[in-house]
Amino acid sequence: MTTLPPLTALDPERFATVPLLRRLNSASRTLAELKGVAASIPNQGILINTLGMQEAKDSSAIENIITTHDELFQDDAADGGSMQAKEVRRYREALYAGFEAVSRTGLLTNRYIQDIQARLERSDAGFRKVPGTVPRNPAGETIYTPPSPEHVETLMGDLEKFINDGAAFDADPLIRMALIHYQFESIHPFYDGNGRTGRIVNVLYLVRERLLTIPVLYMSRQIVRTKAEYYRRLQSVRDEDAWEAWVEYMLGVIEYTADEAIATIQAIKTAQQDYQERIRARHRFYSQDLVNNLFMHPYTKIDFVRHDLRVTRVTATKYLEALVTDGFLEKRRIGRVNYYVNIALNDILTGEAMTDGDPAMLAS
Repeated sequence: MTTLPPLTALDPERFATVPLLRRLNSASRTLAELKGVAASIPNQGILINTLGMQEAKDSSAIENIITTHDELFQDDAADGGSMQAKEVRRYREALYAGFEAVSRTGLLTNRYIQDIQARLERSDAGFRKVPGTVPRNPAGETIYTPPSPEHVETLMGDLEKFINDGAAFDADPLIRMALIHYQFESIHPFYDGNGRTGRIVNVLYLVRERLLTIPVLYMSRQIVRTKAEYYRRLQSVRDEDAWEAWVEYMLGVIEYTADEAIATIQAIKTAQQDYQERIRARHRFYSQDLVNNLFMHPYTKIDFVRHDLRVTRVTATKYLEALVTDGFLEKRRIGRVNYYVNIALNDILTGEAMTDGDPAMLAS
């Protein structure tokens, strides 16, 4: 049986080394900048929706649930969609539900975590009552055996206390987040959905600690890029007690991801201001509600505009067609539905220019 001591058994002084503190300071500064940049967008829902979709896509990709941006954005604008897109939608719904709960209570409890997993998996089975999935190496050899089911409740109870009592472990919240993520993934508390649930817990913990106001730090894309390194670092903690290297890796993920999010948010803000100014100058039907609609949904449609602006279907169609003519939107007919794609926002969310980087920096 795998033994998994509580995190409070660790000595916080282990994480007070000069290299770790340097990485921590850099990650903390970048995260604080992200918090400020996110607050500069008047309609926070735009960021929660658009960046939440990106995180849902990337987190699901780690679990081999692959969907394209087109499928994702179409699913956001319609009922139905591919099975993969529905899985991604569930992730976003689970993230929102968790964010609302943490924002309301200031706590990140096991009940909330179970609710997140239930929304992801469409099952309320709770913590697993069967052995956890056993990871194996390419040779088929077992590399780790999760704790047996009878220990899950106790281990998750200890983790819940660690999450909600900062005084229980004298370390920076970013270090504690890295430890929490390791412990959660090692407990493997659910039959399925552990990876995606754990990545939601990461960002909700930062919200709980007030390091973020809204959940806009999404680490999944960088974990996808460095997937082999991620799993190697996890296993090194189990095999070699290499906690410091694991924490340093996670701090690097936080910093790199925060930098990316800052660039993305600034690009969205610039594009939104540009649309505001040019639509106002060219069309008498300009309104802030219209611009918000275009940036809330990368693929909008007539019914969305009709609902948000409280106009007739004929009027909503007239507005959107005019914006197509002026080059703000691209009209795409898929099946029987016309979608109107925000060209600038779509380029920001799907383009790779601002997300190119050197994953090796995380291993330094």
